[in-house]
Amino acid sequence: QVQLVESGGGLVQAGDSLRLSCAASGLTFRTNSMGWFRQAPGKEREFVAAIDWIGGNTYYADSVKGRFTISRDNAKNTVYLQMNSLKPEDTAVYYCARVRPYGRPGIKEYEYDYWGQGTQVTVSS
Repeated sequence: QVQLVESGGGLVQAGDSLRLSCAASGLTFRTNSMGWFRQAPGKEREFVAAIDWIGGNTYYADSVKGRFTISRDNAKNTVYLQMNSLKPEDTAVYYCARVRPYGRPGIKEYEYDYWGQGTQVTVSS
Protein backbone atom coordinates (compact mmCIF):
# COMPACT_ATOMS: atom_id res chain seq x y z
CA GLN A 1 0.00 0.00 0.00
CA VAL A 2 1.40 3.35 -1.05
CA GLN A 3 1.29 6.05 1.59
CA LEU A 4 2.46 9.65 1.36
CA VAL A 5 2.49 11.80 4.49
CA GLU A 6 3.14 15.54 4.34
CA SER A 7 4.39 17.61 7.24
CA GLY A 8 5.95 20.98 7.96
CA GLY A 9 3.05 23.32 7.29
CA GLY A 10 2.14 26.16 9.59
CA LEU A 11 1.25 29.81 10.02
CA VAL A 12 3.88 32.32 8.94
CA GLN A 13 4.13 35.94 7.89
CA ALA A 14 4.79 37.17 4.39
CA GLY A 15 8.48 36.91 3.58
CA ASP A 16 9.06 33.97 5.91
CA SER A 17 10.17 30.47 4.93
CA LEU A 18 8.89 26.95 5.48
CA ARG A 19 10.13 23.53 4.47
CA LEU A 20 7.56 20.86 3.74
CA SER A 21 8.38 17.17 3.87
CA CYS A 22 6.67 14.20 2.27
CA ALA A 23 7.54 10.78 3.61
CA ALA A 24 6.77 7.91 1.27
CA SER A 25 6.21 4.24 2.00
CA GLY A 26 4.94 1.23 0.11
CA LEU A 27 6.75 2.10 -3.10
CA THR A 28 10.18 2.01 -4.62
CA PHE A 29 10.80 5.65 -3.92
CA ARG A 30 14.12 5.86 -5.68
CA THR A 31 12.56 5.17 -9.08
CA ASN A 32 9.47 7.36 -8.67
CA SER A 33 9.18 10.94 -9.80
CA MET A 34 7.34 13.13 -7.29
CA GLY A 35 5.46 16.39 -7.29
CA TRP A 36 3.84 18.99 -5.07
CA PHE A 37 0.41 20.52 -5.62
CA ARG A 38 -1.62 22.99 -3.59
CA GLN A 39 -5.28 23.81 -3.17
CA ALA A 40 -7.00 26.76 -1.54
CA PRO A 41 -10.59 26.34 -0.24
CA GLY A 42 -13.08 26.49 -3.08
CA LYS A 43 -10.36 26.52 -5.72
CA GLU A 44 -8.89 23.90 -8.00
CA ARG A 45 -5.75 22.05 -7.14
CA GLU A 46 -2.75 23.51 -8.91
CA PHE A 47 0.72 22.28 -9.71
CA VAL A 48 3.62 23.67 -7.70
CA ALA A 49 6.77 21.67 -8.43
CA ALA A 50 8.04 18.26 -9.47
CA ILE A 51 11.29 16.31 -9.46
CA ASP A 52 12.23 13.29 -11.54
CA TRP A 53 13.24 9.97 -10.05
CA ILE A 54 16.96 10.50 -10.45
CA GLY A 55 16.70 13.95 -8.91
CA GLY A 56 18.45 15.67 -11.77
CA ASN A 57 15.51 17.54 -13.25
CA THR A 58 13.09 19.87 -11.49
CA TYR A 59 10.01 21.74 -12.66
CA TYR A 60 8.18 24.72 -11.16
CA ALA A 61 5.03 26.68 -11.63
CA ASP A 62 5.70 30.24 -12.75
CA SER A 63 4.11 31.54 -9.57
CA VAL A 64 6.75 29.91 -7.34
CA LYS A 65 9.82 29.79 -9.56
CA GLY A 66 12.76 31.45 -7.87
CA ARG A 67 11.17 31.16 -4.43
CA PHE A 68 10.50 27.43 -3.98
CA THR A 69 12.92 24.54 -4.34
CA ILE A 70 11.97 20.87 -4.61
CA SER A 71 14.48 18.23 -3.59
CA ARG A 72 14.59 14.62 -2.48
CA ASP A 73 16.51 12.33 -0.17
CA ASN A 74 16.21 8.82 -1.50
CA ALA A 75 17.85 7.31 1.58
CA LYS A 76 15.02 8.76 3.67
CA ASN A 77 12.26 8.16 1.11
CA THR A 78 11.39 11.83 1.43
CA VAL A 79 10.72 14.70 -0.94
CA TYR A 80 10.98 18.29 0.27
CA LEU A 81 9.62 21.65 -0.74
CA GLN A 82 11.64 24.58 0.53
CA MET A 83 9.46 27.69 0.37
CA ASN A 84 11.11 31.09 0.70
CA SER A 85 9.73 34.61 0.41
CA LEU A 86 6.24 33.34 1.10
CA LYS A 87 3.29 35.42 -0.01
CA PRO A 88 -0.33 35.44 1.18
CA GLU A 89 -1.33 33.94 -2.17
CA ASP A 90 0.73 30.87 -1.27
CA THR A 91 -1.85 30.02 1.40
CA ALA A 92 -3.24 26.57 0.63
CA VAL A 93 -3.19 22.93 1.58
CA TYR A 94 -0.07 21.44 0.05
CA TYR A 95 -0.09 17.87 -1.24
CA CYS A 96 2.67 15.61 -2.44
CA ALA A 97 1.96 13.07 -5.14
CA ARG A 98 3.62 10.33 -7.16
CA VAL A 99 4.03 10.57 -10.90
CA ARG A 100 2.42 7.59 -12.60
CA PRO A 101 4.95 4.81 -13.20
CA TYR A 102 6.85 5.33 -16.43
CA GLY A 103 5.31 8.76 -16.76
CA ARG A 104 6.96 12.13 -16.99
CA PRO A 105 6.71 14.82 -14.29
CA GLY A 106 4.01 17.19 -15.42
CA ILE A 107 1.59 19.86 -14.29
CA LYS A 108 -1.68 17.94 -14.65
CA GLU A 109 -3.35 16.04 -11.81
CA TYR A 110 -4.04 13.03 -14.01
CA GLU A 111 -0.31 12.50 -14.40
CA TYR A 112 -0.15 11.50 -10.71
CA ASP A 113 -1.70 8.44 -9.10
CA TYR A 114 -1.12 8.61 -5.32
CA TRP A 115 -1.66 11.58 -3.05
CA GLY A 116 -0.97 12.49 0.55
CA GLN A 117 -3.52 14.01 2.93
CA GLY A 118 -1.98 17.46 2.73
CA THR A 119 -0.46 19.98 5.11
CA GLN A 120 -1.84 23.48 5.67
CA VAL A 121 0.29 26.51 4.88
CA THR A 122 -1.08 29.90 5.90
CA VAL A 123 0.76 33.11 5.07
CA SER A 124 -0.43 36.34 6.66
CA SER A 125 0.26 39.83 5.36
